[in-house]
Formats: sequence, structure tokens, C-alpha cells
Amino acid sequence: MSSLTAQAAPETAAESTTSFKKQRTGGGLGRYIVVRFLLIIPTIFILVTLVFFLMRLTGDPITAALGGRLSGSQLHERIHAAGYDRPILVQYFEYLGQIATGNFGTSISDNRPITTILVTYGAATLELAFYALIVAFIVGIPLGMLAAYFRDKGQDAALRVFAILCYATPVFFAGILLKLIFSVWLNVLPVAGRASTGSEFEMQDLPNKTGFYLIDAFQTGDPAVISDVLLHAVLPALTLGLLTAGIFLRLVRTNVIGTLNTDYVDAARSRGVSEYRLVRKHAYKPALIPIITVIGLQIALLLSGAVLTESTFEWKGLGFQLAQYLGARDFVAVQGIVALLAVIVALTNFVVDVAAAIIDPRVRY
Repeated sequence: MSSLTAQAAPETAAESTTSFKKQRTGGGLGRYIVVRFLLIIPTIFILVTLVFFLMRLTGDPITAALGGRLSGSQLHERIHAAGYDRPILVQYFEYLGQIATGNFGTSISDNRPITTILVTYGAATLELAFYALIVAFIVGIPLGMLAAYFRDKGQDAALRVFAILCYATPVFFAGILLKLIFSVWLNVLPVAGRASTGSEFEMQDLPNKTGFYLIDAFQTGDPAVISDVLLHAVLPALTLGLLTAGIFLRLVRTNVIGTLNTDYVDAARSRGVSEYRLVRKHAYKPALIPIITVIGLQIALLLSGAVLTESTFEWKGLGFQLAQYLGARDFVAVQGIVALLAVIVALTNFVVDVAAAIIDPRVRY
């Protein structure tokens, strides 16, 4: 009897181990991806709900946008035609139904479909965020490794101060300062816009225009247009990218220093491997994993910073238009733009979470 029990015990332990391994591999990761995807829906729902009710705190959108330009009877007629005199909950559920079908309404100040505004200006904002992310990677990661290499020395202290200045300086102030230096004093970079008038005219005639100026510039095949588009992107990309570069610098520095204190790095150090090689070869890649996990949050930061950056440089994207519609108190347009930005942020966070789970097994649940 005892021998049968002894034989059954190893089998039970083996089955338990196999079951655990299955949970930690494809099944666990697949379940994690499904859960993260399903969380997109409540995230967007909460953001859209908050924006809707916050916009209604000042009254109906018609009165907010046109209250001083229409007579009382005309205003009442417009409010009734738009349905803003109905109970707030009825308007709310109707708005959710419209968003579910892709209808974000029509702007009040210029009577344009919100979907047209999103398509027209969305590419500019995404292009700016892409440029800024490149700047953040190029500046933040190498300088973070350099700060870790010179940890607790003068170079490290200077780089940490630089990182603090990057993410603590207001975006609009950094933009004005860069314009003053490079556009006014040195006169080497354009002061505003996405491209010069001649380049915009040349890209306007393209049959397959994308709205991404760099792609459209390459379609023209004109080096002068490509150069012009890139030069116009330098200052906005630096202004927005340095904000995130400071965060990346501190994050890389901290994680590289942490990796340099691990056992396998100590073993390599005992074999005579130089400190520079340890940073560049052994501690670099593990320190990038936290960068991947925070990219989603940084995309949200870039999109929020794009409002001030685009206004500073007259970069006509969603941020620029959002500032215009806020000034005009066109809350219908504001709701639509914010709803799209919420979708972009939620989807970006989902993609980043999945990438982090694939790269780093510790993220799997």
C-alpha cells in the first residue's frame, strides 16, 4: 500500500509541475493579452464620460459657442434643433451611441464633421509624436548609459540636472526659448509651420497624399522639399522630445546601475571585463525593458504636450485645433478630439503592455 502511495506521489508532483509550466507559458500570456484588450473598453468609456460631463458644467455647447452672437429666439431654436434642451442623461446615452457608430458630431464654430477634423489633423499630431519619440530615444538612452558609467561623479551630476531641466521646464517656454535661439538669433531653422508655402503647394498635388508630410515629401522626389519638411520638424520635435528624454535618461541610469550590481555582472567584472564594456554589452539590454513598459505613458504625455507644442510652432495638428476650439468654446469639437486621443492612448498602452509581456516574462500574469 505504501509503495503505491510512493509511486502516486511523484506522478502527482510531475502533473502539478506540468500544469504550472502550462500556466506560465502560452496560456498565461494569452489570458493576459485578452484581459488587457478588454480593459481598453472601460478606459475609453471612463475618459469619454468624464469629458462629456465636464464640458456640460458650463451649460449646453450652443450657448457656450454662440451665446453672444445670436438673439434669444435664434439661440433657443438652435438648442432645440440640436437636442440640447433634453435631459442630460438622454444626451449622454445618445452621444455614446453616436461614438459607437463612428459619428462624433459636427463642430459648432465652423460646422465641420468631427471625423473630417480628426482625419485632416490627426496625421500631423502622430507625425510630431513620432519625431519626439525618436529625439527621446536618441538623447535619453545614450545619456542615461553615460550617467550610469560615470555614476556619482561630476558628469553624472550634470546629466541628472539636465534630465530634471528637460522634464520640469514647461513645454511652451522650451519652445519659445528654442525659437529665440535657433530661429531669431542664429537664423538656421524655421520659426513655425510644418513646411514652407512652396513645399506645401508641391505636396498638395500628390495623388496619394497621406497627411504625413515626410512621407508626402518623399513621394515628390524633390530633395529640397524633403529637407524643408525635416528642418521645420527639428524645433517642435526637440521641444516635445526633450520632455520625454529627461525621463528616459533617469530611468536608464537607474536600471543600468541596478544591473551593474547583479551577480553575473560581478562575475564578468572579476574576469577583467572593463566597466565600459559591462555597461555597453551586459547592462544595456536589461535596462531597456522598463523603457518599453513606460512608453505607453509617455505617448499620453507626448499627446498632452502636443497641444502646447503645436500652438507654439503653429504645427496644425489635433493639439493646435484643440486649442482653437477651446478658445471658441466649441465643446462638441473638443469632445470628439479628446475621444480620439483617448482611443490612441488606450490602444498604445495595450500594444506596449503586450510587447513588455513578450519581452519580459515577469510581466505575465
